[in-house]
Amino acid sequence: MSESPSPSPTPSLTPPYPTGASGCHDNTGWTAEESRDWVRLVVDTPKENYEDDEVKVVSLPGYDGPLCRKITVQVEFWKLVYGVANGAGGDRLSDGTRPDYYFDIRRVKRVELHTDASVEQKIALPASLYATDRSPCEGALLSITVGKPLTSKELPKEVEVGGKEDLWGRATVDFRSQRVADHELSQPSAPHVCSPDGKPTADPADVPTPGSRPTDLDPTDLYPTPDHSFDIDDVLRSPAP
Repeated sequence: MSESPSPSPTPSLTPPYPTGASGCHDNTGWTAEESRDWVRLVVDTPKENYEDDEVKVVSLPGYDGPLCRKITVQVEFWKLVYGVANGAGGDRLSDGTRPDYYFDIRRVKRVELHTDASVEQKIALPASLYATDRSPCEGALLSITVGKPLTSKELPKEVEVGGKEDLWGRATVDFRSQRVADHELSQPSAPHVCSPDGKPTADPADVPTPGSRPTDLDPTDLYPTPDHSFDIDDVLRSPAP
């Protein structure tokens, strides 16, 4: 009779941020990119954590450390006011086309965290910015950034309306900064009814959504399909820092 072969040892999984004898993960000398990637793992936006009212810093030992040195993180909430682009004038989008909307962006709330993920932290969303009865011309943008607050030159210049989405159903936004670890956009509900200065001009229920199928079997005109916006601050004035 032959002996049964010895079972192969099961390899142990190494946690991404193992703790040392001090009980923390040594992040001395981390680059800005390493800090950003770590923040991306430990900070969850509302859609990522399946909750609608908070940003969360998770605490999972071994998964996130905790770190030996705390990292400064900016959680910033921005109000976007959209208006239909007036005429064919103005700047063009990066692809050479004319924008369908302009938007104005202003910071509403900023929370600075100094976190090592040793404990769970929660930041409530600004109630007025995320109110269910907010103007159909208004949107909200959440940004999570490593280091100092975002400057006007780091904010997105273009935001696509109804564009690509990630695994959590979040619209993609291109910030002009490599420090942004994560973001989440809450789009305006009906920017097609907004005047150039961002005021609703009609009840959205009475105006077909652009690109929708007309109910008139013999329509006399066609509805445009606006799907881009352009930061009007880059055209007319500089935004607040």
